[in-house]
Amino acid sequence: MIVLLAAFAGLAILLVPIARWLGPRVFFLAAALPLGAFIHALLQTGRVLEGNIPLEEYEWIAPLGVSISMRMDTLSWVMTLLVTGVGALVLLYCRDYFRGTKNGLGRFAAVLLAFAGAMYGLVLTDDIIMLVIFWEITSVLSYLLIGHYFTRAASRRAALQSLLTTTLGGLVMFVGAVILAVVAQTNSIQVILQEAPNGMLVDVALVCLLIGAMSKSALFPFHFWLPGAMAAPTPVSAYLHAAAMVKAGIYLLARFAPAFGEADPWRPILVSFGIFTMLLGGYQALRERDLKRVLAYGTVSQLGFLSVVIGYGTQDTALAGIAMLVAHSLFKATLFLVVGIIDRQLGTRDVDKLNGLGKQAPTLAAISIIAIASMAGLPPFLGFVGKEAALASLLDAALDGSGWGWIALVGVVVGSMLTFAYGVRFVWGAFWTKRDSAGVLREKTVWPDPPIGFLVSPLILTVLTVIGGIAAPVLDRLFAPYAESVPGEGGYHLALWHGLEPALGLSVLAAAGGVGVFWLSIATGWDRTGRLLRYHANDVYYGVTRLVDRLAVFVTWATHWGSLPIYVGTVFVVLIASQGTVLLSSAEWRVELEAWHHPAQPVTAILMIAAAVVAVRARKRFTGVILVSVTGLGMVVFFALSGAPDLAVTQVLVETVTLVAFALVLRRIPSRMGDPGPVAHRILRGVIGAGVGLTMAAVAIIAASARTHRPVSDEWEELAYTIGHGRNIVNVALVDLRGWDTMGELSVLVVAATGVASLVFVTARGDRLSQIRRVVRAKTSRAVWRAARHQPLVETTGGIEVQTSENRDRPRAWLAGGARMDAPSRALVLEVVVRILFHTIIVISLYLVFAGHNLPGGGFAGGLVAGLALVMRYVAGGRWELGLAAPTDAGRLLGAGMAIAVGTAIAPMVFGLDPLTRAVWEADLPLVGHVHFVTSTFFDIGVYLVVIGLVLDVLRSLGAEVDRQIDDDGGRTFTAVTAPEPNGSEGRS
Repeated sequence: MIVLLAAFAGLAILLVPIARWLGPRVFFLAAALPLGAFIHALLQTGRVLEGNIPLEEYEWIAPLGVSISMRMDTLSWVMTLLVTGVGALVLLYCRDYFRGTKNGLGRFAAVLLAFAGAMYGLVLTDDIIMLVIFWEITSVLSYLLIGHYFTRAASRRAALQSLLTTTLGGLVMFVGAVILAVVAQTNSIQVILQEAPNGMLVDVALVCLLIGAMSKSALFPFHFWLPGAMAAPTPVSAYLHAAAMVKAGIYLLARFAPAFGEADPWRPILVSFGIFTMLLGGYQALRERDLKRVLAYGTVSQLGFLSVVIGYGTQDTALAGIAMLVAHSLFKATLFLVVGIIDRQLGTRDVDKLNGLGKQAPTLAAISIIAIASMAGLPPFLGFVGKEAALASLLDAALDGSGWGWIALVGVVVGSMLTFAYGVRFVWGAFWTKRDSAGVLREKTVWPDPPIGFLVSPLILTVLTVIGGIAAPVLDRLFAPYAESVPGEGGYHLALWHGLEPALGLSVLAAAGGVGVFWLSIATGWDRTGRLLRYHANDVYYGVTRLVDRLAVFVTWATHWGSLPIYVGTVFVVLIASQGTVLLSSAEWRVELEAWHHPAQPVTAILMIAAAVVAVRARKRFTGVILVSVTGLGMVVFFALSGAPDLAVTQVLVETVTLVAFALVLRRIPSRMGDPGPVAHRILRGVIGAGVGLTMAAVAIIAASARTHRPVSDEWEELAYTIGHGRNIVNVALVDLRGWDTMGELSVLVVAATGVASLVFVTARGDRLSQIRRVVRAKTSRAVWRAARHQPLVETTGGIEVQTSENRDRPRAWLAGGARMDAPSRALVLEVVVRILFHTIIVISLYLVFAGHNLPGGGFAGGLVAGLALVMRYVAGGRWELGLAAPTDAGRLLGAGMAIAVGTAIAPMVFGLDPLTRAVWEADLPLVGHVHFVTSTFFDIGVYLVVIGLVLDVLRSLGAEVDRQIDDDGGRTFTAVTAPEPNGSEGRS
């Protein structure tokens, strides 16, 4: 089971590139995995019935007791069959639903398969914390599926609404899960259910779990997100909103009802909210003209019904609930798939535009009628078996004197009338021949026959609905172990015919009442009247979100004036106040200060201070940047004198890259500083700056003097070698001893690169470096392209060619991209130097990566060196040369580096080890000698790629894109000022 869970994740990742070759056929491959999981679950039937419960467990986070544990009891077995079986059929159905579609197929197939995997883990996990994790994964994946058509505002809005609603419930549920785990002192769901703790704290936890279940299963007041989610493609509705995601909440109720069904808050909450949801959903379904929304509100109604029955907490209701759960998954998935066929063939789901489809599409009509009959509780279908069991069990509970039993029974009967009514409305709206208001037959809708494969999935589900009703005694034996897990006694058995009993009479009453409700709604035009209430739950949701937006705008207006000095000044004042308060409140200060450790330190400090003072006085921006860099280079001296060559090298590289980034930005802003403002403002800034400096100096001195024990760093030299197998303490610490911190820092770099690019590429990243490479290659012959690596080139009127005796007089093109630059912008010496040194610098960067474990270097330093090599290519040849030099787009480098780093961290878990556990390989190779390799080097390679990607993204956005903008602006970058020469002649700009 754990292997299958991992396979869902792995195949979902692979589907994206595979879809480029397979097209819509990729859904066949995607369906193979849930089909395999379905077969695996079927093979476990014997063990499950015998009580030999399959259990697999892998310890994940030992200190928290969290483990990837998979347990297949009767309830999990049933849910696994539903999740995988319906999932496989829906994926097969997608092949015809998306026929003719080219874009987004891989993404959709991958996310839908990943969702199936998350549901597979959710229904099988025995760890309550893992249950919450899978729960939230399904919320995120459903957000992506609902918003599949991301260019449509309605899809984006519905996806966000669903995510916010279900995630809010999930967070509340997480609180309840933690409370239960703490009270029971275990994360095992099975142990929690066996012990069934009680008390006020447990009641609070149960309420939190119920809120999570209600939000996921769209019970009032969270019901509004489900109809909005109909903006998703129909296969998503058939799977997520009929058979899988909304069933997660019902599964949670079914899982905890046997142990906590008698708890004080359990039954009142479920019965009251469930009945109200059933009635509200049924009422609204009768007023919808979109077939998909009829089913959506019908699903809301049915989920209310299921929550009442399966969560009531007796053996008979548990048996009825699980039967109804299976029946609902089959008939509701069928109906959504039918609507998808109608929508795909006709381009509409409006009942006013559909007329006479029953005779033209008899197979589709028959499938729909059987599914509706099962939903309405008519024999001989599985829905009838489940609904009669529910009515009988609730009647027994009511006759035993339970007030909530009477409320549940009456509510279910009335709700069943509405169910029958909107079921008839669906069949009438989709397939019947209708008349207009004058009584004249409407024109029939022309029906193009769909591909035969389009009907396979709904047909299989319909056959199972019929078989389920006939084979009710077999299902009774299969479901009995779950019902028997509920304390108490139960005597009901699933069967297609129980004789003339009260439950059958209630079913007849519901059917007759449903026909009457449907006829009255059509005859009186009530189904087309306006709102019954002025405000709906959807209005409340949007009202709350608008209130939050307006509050955010108000806070922004009140605190953000668009002045960078005010923002920075506020931060600094808070820093002085907070740290100064702590310093002044200390009863004792200890100061142990040495003036310097090396004579060069005070000299360097004086230069840094002088540069800082002059930088404040500088009136040109570039001058200020250079002077600020002096302080950074001064830190290089301090690091070097303190025996930290790694930090010194890294600091030099960082300062250089930072200087380049500043230079790229300064091209688009005025060269001179703005008006410094009134004298009072300058004095205030000076006071704040001095206060920050003095505060931080005091903190550094006092903190360094407050040590009372030996520093842990004394042991790092030994730890770096014995644990990390490296002599370079700094690098071993970064990629091994504190690799989690480094991974977090890598994610910050990725976010920073994305943020910088997003500020420049406001709408889309249209200037991709890989596109530049393709453009240059298209305009250069293959022979010239190959020769460019080792033969001199010349510029001709036709482009770039290999130098020969005939064209030797033409200008030399040392860089292929440089030939596209304007002549005044080119520097021949720089092109020659770059051509000679570029590959050498790249080799040095690789050396730093692989030598960094024992010598100064590492992935960060190596990445910066490689980045500086790209800087050289860009400065010498412009954005076209950068496109030729870049190995790929920056985003791919960032993603690949992050993936390698994360993969290195989690790979040891496959072998049962802790994350980031390193492996060491040593061997004596001929000619090479002794080789010592540590797997943390792979982590360093990930760091190397991320840093290169960061530099490349900065060059691409602040460099190449700004170049393009300058070209679009006609070369205008900033205002040039012409100063006259002393002799009165024309000056130079």
